[in-house]
Amino acid sequence: MRHNGGMRRAVILVGLVGAACVLAQRIDFEGHDDGPPPNFPATGEFHFVRLEYDDLPQYHRRWGYASRSGQGNGWWIVDWPDAENHFTSGVERLTRVASAVPLHMRLADDRIFDNPWIYATQAGWWDLSDAETARLREYLLRGGFLVVDDFWGEQQWDTFRETMSRVLPNRPILDIEMDDSVMHVVFDIAEKDLSFIPGTRHLRMGAEGSVEVHQPEGTAPAWRSLRDDHGRMLVAVNFDTDVGDAWEYADSPQYPEHMTELAYRYGINYLVYAMTH
Repeated sequence: MRHNGGMRRAVILVGLVGAACVLAQRIDFEGHDDGPPPNFPATGEFHFVRLEYDDLPQYHRRWGYASRSGQGNGWWIVDWPDAENHFTSGVERLTRVASAVPLHMRLADDRIFDNPWIYATQAGWWDLSDAETARLREYLLRGGFLVVDDFWGEQQWDTFRETMSRVLPNRPILDIEMDDSVMHVVFDIAEKDLSFIPGTRHLRMGAEGSVEVHQPEGTAPAWRSLRDDHGRMLVAVNFDTDVGDAWEYADSPQYPEHMTELAYRYGINYLVYAMTH
């Protein structure tokens, strides 16, 4: 990785009083913030980097994908750009990390090595070439950190596992232990927090306007990782859960606030771990 000294600079938590309210900043209308988009600096210590990739041919969305305020082709774009805008705003408020404008790029882009943290959604549908898997291996072994999120079921897990066996041969994918430093580097994440974080598709209106979470049958949320020879986490795996939606809908009064708060806790812990390990 480049600029190692800056990336590993000590990150100091600012105030956490009323964290849940600060994180969510819920707006009293149906699911979308009509205010101006955030104005982030062009440069800084942290860009939320979303990984672009080609879809497996059998799952390619030829009609494209539309998120709440962005449109494009491919599964990589799910929740873009609201998820990264909201998460980056949370990083600005809750840490002294110098956050900058979110980016999206492919593994062939040389800028990837200037960034300590990349995010890939829907990794059960990605189709990485041999050149891309080699590039991802180089990125991770040079100090980079990958977060994968929002992929579901045995079929998608098999695709992800096969890809990672090419990226990091003979590296097991193991559950994150509760005493792991990533679970405590900023926020303390307890066993009760290993819970299902819903996408908006898992929410239903209940009695008297309440919102009910309906976890899909057969799903079992898991928080896993791949590591190097020294035990440093290289890849954080959010499986059968949807952290990205919790960031994307942080401005929605219909999305459960405690789930957004939990998603920010995970994300900030991942980020600070990536910048200090």
